[in-house]
Amino acid sequence: MSLPLLTYDPSSQNQRVAAYEVPGDEQPRIFSTDNLLSPSDLGNLIEAAYRQILFHAFAADRETFLESQLRNGQITVRDFIRGLLLSNTFRKSFYDLNSNYRFVEQVIQRALGRDPYNEREKIAWSIVVATKGIKGFIDEVLNTEEYLSSFGYSTVPYQRRRVLPSRAEGELPFNIKSPRYEAYHRAQLGFPQIIWQVEIRRYTPQDKKPKAGDPSQFLGMAQEVNATGNIPQRISSYNIDIEKDVPYRQLAGIK
Repeated sequence: MSLPLLTYDPSSQNQRVAAYEVPGDEQPRIFSTDNLLSPSDLGNLIEAAYRQILFHAFAADRETFLESQLRNGQITVRDFIRGLLLSNTFRKSFYDLNSNYRFVEQVIQRALGRDPYNEREKIAWSIVVATKGIKGFIDEVLNTEEYLSSFGYSTVPYQRRRVLPSRAEGELPFNIKSPRYEAYHRAQLGFPQIIWQVEIRRYTPQDKKPKAGDPSQFLGMAQEVNATGNIPQRISSYNIDIEKDVPYRQLAGIK
């Protein structure tokens, strides 16, 4: 007998607040099969799905069978997202290296496009992971009214309301805010590493750099020259024979 999902109170997040927004360059680009104009647009949609779920997919991480089914119209975008969340790459990168609470946080961010409301929501969904497994948990998340009303069957999930017009800076992207490795596993892998930089790097604009023939270019070469002057001689005036040592010049016309 499976346990019912615990109740939790939603908090006021950006995506829950209604507002009038003017589209701009900072707004997220929505990828949906409802407005595809060419086969290349479908390729961009697939790449957007990989970025949303896996952040980056190498050739070995790509699900070519799911891509073929999506291109042939055999599955929907929601089915493709489900396949990526249940893939071996996502399991090894997120589930195997995190606790159930953090795994729930990662799935909510990538599938629902928002942060968890509170700790109680993490506990509620972690119980689903423990009782129904990863597959049952992913299915329940994708069957929620929130997912179906926000993205439906044809839209790739995205971080909702990350940028607000009233703010100078938007919220951090999920891949920066919540890295795939937990603090314990980051310490086991040896990162982040602190690199002490002894030399201070300075940036010189192109118009301030010395041109050819500038004397400042020869300053280093002149400093490397080991120029040693003549050692001054110490001669006492008492030891100088003026008549012999000082030459006598006879002026012309004077005898």
